[in-house]
Amino acid sequence: MERLHARVYGLVQGVGFRHFVWKHARALNLTGWVRNRRDGSVEVVAEGPREALETLLARLHQGPWGSRVDRVEATWLPATHEFLDFEVRPTL
Repeated sequence: MERLHARVYGLVQGVGFRHFVWKHARALNLTGWVRNRRDGSVEVVAEGPREALETLLARLHQGPWGSRVDRVEATWLPATHEFLDFEVRPTL
């Protein structure tokens, strides 16, 4: 089990990006959260098997229809097992 912490930049707010991440993370049985940031980026923290996290990371680079991903900053960390589900959190 590992943790992926990612920030996604580009046209990623107001285009369903958080729901897109939530849907894919749930389908991959990942736990964690996604939220908009006030700077216009989207932040993602997800935990699970490395292969599933790499699949989610590939989806972050693609984004949903109508989005434009300019860059994704990703950090890999050990899992903390603090999450029970994957959720959409309020903007920070």
